[in-house]
Amino acid sequence: MTEYSSSLLTLLASRGYIHQMTDAEALDALAAKQVVPGYIGFDPTAPSLHVGSLVQIMMLRRLQQAGHKPIVLMGGGTGKIGDPSFKDEARKLMTDEVIASNVASIKRVFERFLTFGDGPTDAIMLDNAEWLDRLNYLQFLREVGQHFSVNRMLSFDSVKLRLDREQSLSFLEFNYMITQAYDFLELGRRFECRLQMGGSDQWGNIVNGVELNRRADGREVYGLTTPLITLADGGKMGKTEKGAVWLNADQLSPYDYWQFWRNTQDADVGKFMRLFTDLPLDEIAAWEGKEGAEINDAKKALADAATAMLHGEDAARDAAETARRTFEEGAGGEALPTLAVPEGSIALADALVGLGFASSKKEARRLIAQGGARVDGEAVTDEQAMVPIAGQVRISSGKKKHGLLTS
Repeated sequence: MTEYSSSLLTLLASRGYIHQMTDAEALDALAAKQVVPGYIGFDPTAPSLHVGSLVQIMMLRRLQQAGHKPIVLMGGGTGKIGDPSFKDEARKLMTDEVIASNVASIKRVFERFLTFGDGPTDAIMLDNAEWLDRLNYLQFLREVGQHFSVNRMLSFDSVKLRLDREQSLSFLEFNYMITQAYDFLELGRRFECRLQMGGSDQWGNIVNGVELNRRADGREVYGLTTPLITLADGGKMGKTEKGAVWLNADQLSPYDYWQFWRNTQDADVGKFMRLFTDLPLDEIAAWEGKEGAEINDAKKALADAATAMLHGEDAARDAAETARRTFEEGAGGEALPTLAVPEGSIALADALVGLGFASSKKEARRLIAQGGARVDGEAVTDEQAMVPIAGQVRISSGKKKHGLLTS
């Protein structure tokens, strides 16, 4: 591993966050001598971010832990365009009201990971609508547009992907990379921001912002990207049978969030501990050496730490205890996903869909026919089975998914 002089790059490298940097030596020297304000942008495409955004949130946390200033930039302005990077088609345009609602909902999560305030290393949260909504188009073209080469913009992989597939790329979307670069320019002017971080798919956009700062203002700024986080089996991080792993508790219960981490593949435990928890590196190294049944203890430690960081210590303890009672004692638990059944009974297939264990009735019936569904621990293979509800009834899909029906 490359040795750095700054605590920032040393921390990021030791935990596996660094993929590319625009000028590693200069950034390392800057971070070693002064507080570096750094930002990451988040477009409000839904009411909650999902676990795929967590590595970026953790990057801001590491920035603060190393004594620097995190800037959370909400894309209230760029969200009106939609990032076309590596997308097969244009995002559906959102209304201003939807964007504002999503921004308000997303903001709550960051308070779990960052310390906000007015101090030199306290985090701040901004919305790029503050400056993008006020732009004069002709003035913007004269000031910013002159620094961009269309030839070079067409060479970026995020653009070439769409064009090579002969898929439409609107002029609106084509402007996204310019507006993101302008964000970096504005943050440099307003807050002396010197660093933009992001996922590897943002490399082209980040480089644009670095160059725009230098050409427009003569300001030296830097870019850093994280590697694409994949699973040991090659799968995409954060995708499950039930869909996205949301960070907001009203989108995904703390119990389901705990279970997501508990179900981590053996080979990914150490990597995820370094990226998504504050567990010390020597402790993580000890966990990585575990085999057999002991690796399950490591997964529980990962789930406990990750859940406590997002939802709090109490929620993590409740989730762990619910899991223990469910799997070790065969009991139910309040933290399990729950479906209210006011009618007093429900078709088992409907219950499986309602609890999120199947995406359709067809899939639910197939699960039942194959013996994968249980009612209070008893296997049920009748695809038309009805479940009477008196108090609570535990529904299981396979060995790892459990939920409750309540009357």
